[in-house]
Amino acid sequence: MQRRSQKEAGAYYTPDLVVTSLIQWVVQHAQDRMLDPSCGDGRFIAGHRYSVGIEQDGEAVRQAITRAPWARVYEDDFFTWASTTNERFECAAGNPPFIRYQSFKGEMRDRALRLCSRLGTSFTGLTSSWAPFLVVASSLLLPGGRMAFVVPAEIGHAPYAAPLLEYLITRFAAVHVVAVRDKFFPELSEDCWLLYAEGFGAHTTEICLSVLDAFGPMSAPPRSCIKVSVREWREAWNRRLRPFIMPAAALELYREAALHPQTRRFGEVASIGIGYVTGANDFFHLRPSEAALWGIPEAFLHPTVRNGRALPPRRLTVTTVEMWCRNDEPVLLLRLPKRTDVPISVRKYLDTEAGQRARAAYKCRMREPWYAVPDVQVPDFFLTYMSGLESNLVRNEAGCTCTNSVHSVRMRDLSVAAHLVTAWESPFCKLSCEIEGHPLGGGMLKLEPREANQIVLPSPGVLARLNATILKEAITTMRTWRHYASES
Repeated sequence: MQRRSQKEAGAYYTPDLVVTSLIQWVVQHAQDRMLDPSCGDGRFIAGHRYSVGIEQDGEAVRQAITRAPWARVYEDDFFTWASTTNERFECAAGNPPFIRYQSFKGEMRDRALRLCSRLGTSFTGLTSSWAPFLVVASSLLLPGGRMAFVVPAEIGHAPYAAPLLEYLITRFAAVHVVAVRDKFFPELSEDCWLLYAEGFGAHTTEICLSVLDAFGPMSAPPRSCIKVSVREWREAWNRRLRPFIMPAAALELYREAALHPQTRRFGEVASIGIGYVTGANDFFHLRPSEAALWGIPEAFLHPTVRNGRALPPRRLTVTTVEMWCRNDEPVLLLRLPKRTDVPISVRKYLDTEAGQRARAAYKCRMREPWYAVPDVQVPDFFLTYMSGLESNLVRNEAGCTCTNSVHSVRMRDLSVAAHLVTAWESPFCKLSCEIEGHPLGGGMLKLEPREANQIVLPSPGVLARLNATILKEAITTMRTWRHYASES
């Protein structure tokens, strides 16, 4: 069998100072048995003599045995091993593989989710691999057991991580998340935090969150922490911890503004969704010179926004579109209705070699007719999907459409549009985008449609009373944590 790449396997090995610290967190007695459910080359099991490691990569198993000859190392899929073992442990520690849901599939994923379901936790199909690893590893602990793991920072905001935390708070006396701003793995875009839980078999009504700029060696979890009540985490923050990296004053201000009776969410005043999907962008987006060469009538061409980088600030005007056309940019969407006689000139273009390739593309061959791009809309505003400094809301004065690289915003009530434009430029709404969105690699801010729906829009009166200094400080904090300030 071909060996998976490091990225495919989610195998990035942990710095020694983190390994040593996490082992010290969980091992209370020299005779404690420690489990590493994905031991890799044996870094964790080498740190404690009474260790058991599970690893499915044969080469990594050989390295682990060499590094920790006293440990028991099983070459197996962890979920297969866990479903049949009778072994139990005082503690568990490690760095579980982070394989995103697109690659976490097949029999391994099915086994993992079935096992988690039997343990009382249901994950969606968008779950990354590390979360089931932690659920199953915790189930192998003895009463009172402890665990400490390196986890993706997504534990602070990703919806798929919420069932994991729900599981932990109902089965451990204490759950402690350590948010660390500096990267453990500089070569990766993914940020990592730490998770510690103790007292297996009990439950808790709060989650402890420690916020650190950098991680240094420590023999126990940080004493200083924010105690987030489970109720507040669920009801006020949509089961997210990431907002708590803000200063406390900003957190309270944001919460009060969000709960004000005159405040509305973006999704209440507008419908927010992705733009169209062609299935073959290069074929369906023409330059004006190409459209003229083929003699394609203007009635079948619609100016479009291909990506957020093309958008100017605040307003997209006819003048901007005319500039795109003068520059002969590929901004004309071939927009053909489903039931229309296609002119000969268009038919010739469809029958080109490029057209033959396009109709064979998956999205194209799955629709009838293949050349009719669905869901082409003319929104009132565009909203950038991924942004650097800040999310850009742009009024569509040019009547353009957009691809799925940009969000399409259609107002439910056009009378609200003027206030929306004003509110969007306020520090509060800039902060709301940071809180409701989430960081992406390279310092980018990503706003999914479901996240954009939650952006908070206070009334003009509420906006005027908010402390701009507190808000701007919080914005800086959030951008620094997604590494925008340091990488831009």
